[in-house]
Amino acid sequence: MRKTAAAGVMLAGEGSFRTLFKFYKRRNPPPDFSDVIDFSTARPSDKIIPARLDPAALTDVDAAQVGLHPVKDWRAFGLCGYPGFIFISNPFLHHSQAFWVRQCLKTYPQKPNVCNLDLHMSPSDTQDIWGQSSHCLRLPRGGKQQAKTLLEKLRWVTLGYHYNWDTKKYSADHCSLFPVELSSLSSCVAAACGFPGFSAQAAILNYYQADSSLGIHVDESELDHTQPLLSFSFGQSAIFLLGGRCREDRPTAMYVHSGDVMVMSGQSRLLYHAVPRIVPAPQGHPSHRGGASDQETSVVEMVSAEDWAVCSRYLQSCRVNVTVRQVVGPGLSFPPSSSPSQQC
Repeated sequence: MRKTAAAGVMLAGEGSFRTLFKFYKRRNPPPDFSDVIDFSTARPSDKIIPARLDPAALTDVDAAQVGLHPVKDWRAFGLCGYPGFIFISNPFLHHSQAFWVRQCLKTYPQKPNVCNLDLHMSPSDTQDIWGQSSHCLRLPRGGKQQAKTLLEKLRWVTLGYHYNWDTKKYSADHCSLFPVELSSLSSCVAAACGFPGFSAQAAILNYYQADSSLGIHVDESELDHTQPLLSFSFGQSAIFLLGGRCREDRPTAMYVHSGDVMVMSGQSRLLYHAVPRIVPAPQGHPSHRGGASDQETSVVEMVSAEDWAVCSRYLQSCRVNVTVRQVVGPGLSFPPSSSPSQQC
């Protein structure tokens, strides 16, 4: 049996999550990716198992309205040893990814939502990140290194209940209205995965450059862990590491491509995970090009050529990930110290 480099690292007695994270992150020499699971070409095996969805929970019309194929056509998988983890390989309709990309780049960074640039810039300077960046991104790159636009400096945006990166908590008095269309998309995916009562209340958008990574962590700040964590990815691909309940548990590596959706629920809801590396999207991956929806009531609108020129330029080297969460469940509330907000 051939022993891969990744397996060799584990067999050398350094089987911690951090060791494998560093292995996939390194640039020289480049890592061996042969152990990385690719669900876009996957077939059931001793590791990959079919995931059971509920096609009756979502009509084909409702799916199309948020830019998704009928549930019966989704390619959904689970992993042995990870109950509650569901990987849906790009269920988006051919033209609909462009709409969600535009929302992530143009709409969601707008005020009153919060982004990393707010930490060192005035609100007036971050009021229109798209408007200050789009002209430069439409221009061809010259030979000289140009200064990054504000859009290229984005690292994160929070929606709904705004996550506090210092306290690692949410609060009722730091909140803005959650986007209706993203709530609809999340509810559709959650229902098909067996969670018809899911309520999208918060989201963290992570913006990855070609050299970006996301450290080892677990999403446990939400007050309700009975509802799933939903993850939507667009743009360049990534290596995703899914570990266990302990930080040192050996992780499984998998590719996440544009349009892929991950659902962490049940026993997998509180697993450690990380993104050590961004990798180029595979050749021939479905286009993100936008178009009009056939449904008059669809939330997925046509993306203009001008907007798409900016989005496609950004996606040439970058990736956007959206994680949607339910923070508060039935019968739960924030601690009394948090004053109620009128915005949410």
